[in-house]
Amino acid sequence: MNPSEEITAKARQWLLEPFDETTRAEVKDLIDHHPDELTECFYKNLEFGTGGLRGIMGVGTNRMNIYTVGMATQGLCNYLKRNFAGQSEIKVAVAYDSRNNSRLFAETVAGIFAANGVKVYLFESLRPTPELSYAVRRYNCRSGVVVTASHNPKEYNGYKAYWEDGAQVIPPHDKAIIEEVGKTAIESVKFNGPKELITVIGKETDEAYTDMIAGLTLSPESIRRQHDLKIVYTPIHGSGVELVPMALAKKGFTNIYHIPEQDVSDGNFPTVKSPNPEESAALNLAVQKAKETDADIVMGTDPDADRVGIAVKNDGGEWLLLNGNQAAAILVYYLVKRWGELGKLKGKEYIVKTIVTTELLAEIATHSKVPCYDVLTGFKWIADVLRRNEGKATFIGGGEESYGYLCSDAVRDKDAVMSCSYFAEIAAWAKDQGKTLFDVLLDIYLQYGFYKEGGISVVKTGKSGAEEIVAMMTRYRTNPPKSINGSPVVRITDYAQQISADLKTGKTTPVELPKSDVLQFFTEDGSKISVRPSGTEPKIKYYISVKEILPSVADYDKVNRILEGKIKQVAKEFSE
Repeated sequence: MNPSEEITAKARQWLLEPFDETTRAEVKDLIDHHPDELTECFYKNLEFGTGGLRGIMGVGTNRMNIYTVGMATQGLCNYLKRNFAGQSEIKVAVAYDSRNNSRLFAETVAGIFAANGVKVYLFESLRPTPELSYAVRRYNCRSGVVVTASHNPKEYNGYKAYWEDGAQVIPPHDKAIIEEVGKTAIESVKFNGPKELITVIGKETDEAYTDMIAGLTLSPESIRRQHDLKIVYTPIHGSGVELVPMALAKKGFTNIYHIPEQDVSDGNFPTVKSPNPEESAALNLAVQKAKETDADIVMGTDPDADRVGIAVKNDGGEWLLLNGNQAAAILVYYLVKRWGELGKLKGKEYIVKTIVTTELLAEIATHSKVPCYDVLTGFKWIADVLRRNEGKATFIGGGEESYGYLCSDAVRDKDAVMSCSYFAEIAAWAKDQGKTLFDVLLDIYLQYGFYKEGGISVVKTGKSGAEEIVAMMTRYRTNPPKSINGSPVVRITDYAQQISADLKTGKTTPVELPKSDVLQFFTEDGSKISVRPSGTEPKIKYYISVKEILPSVADYDKVNRILEGKIKQVAKEFSE
C-alpha cells in the first residue's frame, strides 16, 4: 500500500535541514523502498501526553528520535521559562536508563535545556527513575526528565517529565506543557547549549539517596541478627544494577546473590522475552538461582527500577511470584505494625493506594486507625496526596497493584530501590521470628480476610470497537448489574460522574477525585469490580477483587480454590 501524498510530503521535509545526514539517508530509503514502514513512521506525530512521550525508536514524526525528543524538550523549556519568569535561575535534573539510545536522548535533552539558559544536573550514567525524582528535590530543580520506556519491549523508548516537587506533572501543568509541545516546530529547537551550564552528577547523589533509604530502617536489630539472609537480586539488565545492592549493603545485608548475565546493562534485554517483573518469566533465572542457593527472597526490578517483582517460598517450599496486591499488603502491614510498635503513630499519619488496588490495604490501615487515601490509577496521584499533605500529616507508605511502592516522601514516584530495601528488611524481621514472607502473608489473611485479585481485558479493535467500548460503559451506567456472582451490588462508584451511591440507603456521596471514566461495583460479600477503558489500547479492563474468611492456615488451599472460582465466575459474567 502506497503512502498518501500528505505522508510523503511530510517525510520529504526530513530530507532537508535541520535533519542530520544519517536521518536524511534513512528517510530517503523509506521513501524509495519501504512504503508501509514510511506510513507507520510519518502518518501522525508522536503524541506528548500526560505521561510524556513513549514510542518505537526510529526516524519520523511518529517515532522516538532526537528530533521528537528535541521538540518535547523545547516545549517543556518554553513552559518552564514562562511559568518561572523573573527567577534568576531555572534548574532541571536529567536521568536515563539502560535502553538503546537512552544516553543519546538524555544528552540531547541536557543540551537543549542548556541552549535555553537552563542549568542542568545530568547523571553521569544510567540511574533509576526514583533517583531522578529524589535529585529534583535535592538540587531544588523546577523540573526533571528521565529517558525511559519503563518495562516496554526493547524497540521502545520514552520521556517522562517531572515537576519541582519531584512528581510527574499533573493538571494544570500537564495540559499546558502538552499545548506548548504541540506548537513547537523543529526549526525552533535550540540544540547543543554551553557545556558550562551542564553539571554531571553521580556518586554524591547516590550516597545521599541510599543514605536516606538506609535511614528508613524500622528493625535494625533483626537485620543485624539476619544480616546473612540469602537475597537473590536481578536488575534485568536495567538501572538498579548498582543502586539496589548499595542500598541493601547500607541496610546491613551481606549475602546478595547476583545473576551475572543480567547485571549487564543492555537495552536489548537478551536473557528475557520482556523486562517486566510483573511477568513470572522475567524472574526465571533469579528463581533458578534461588533454588540452587536455598534463598530467602527473590527480587527483580524493571529497566528504570521503579517497579519490583518479589518471589517467595510457599509453605510447600515452592517458589511463588507475589502479585502487586500481595506485595503491597505485606509492605503496608509491616510499615503500619512497626510504626505502631515503635510509638511513631501520633494520629497524623496516612497511607495511599489507587482505586484499583486491593481493599486489604485500607482494611489494614483502618484497623490501626490510620487514614487511607484512594486515588486514581497512576503514581502521580499518590504523589499529589503527598504534596497536599506536606507539613500537615506524615506519609507512611503506599502503592499500586502494578508493582509500584513508596515508603518516604523524599521521593515522589514509585521506588523499587527503596522497596527492595524494605522487602529484604521484612524478610529479615520475619526470619527473626522463625517465619517466611509467605507466613507473613498468611498472618495478614488470617487477621484481615483473604483477599484475592484477578483481571481480564476485553479487546475491541477499530473504530467500531472504540464505539462499542463507549456503549458498554454507557450500558453499565444506565443498567448496572444488580448482583455479581450471586451477591447483591450494594454500592456503585462512578468516577466520571464523581458520585458514589449506597444502593441500600439510596444515599449518594461526592467523589472528590478528578473525573475519570471508571466504574466500581461493590458487593455484599466484599467483592470489588473496577471497570475502565484502557487509555492506550483498544480494550476495556476489569479488575476483580474477591474476599473470604480464612479460618486457619490449614484452610488456605481450600479457600484459595473458592476465591479462584469466584474470580473465574465474575470474569465470565463480565465477558459475556
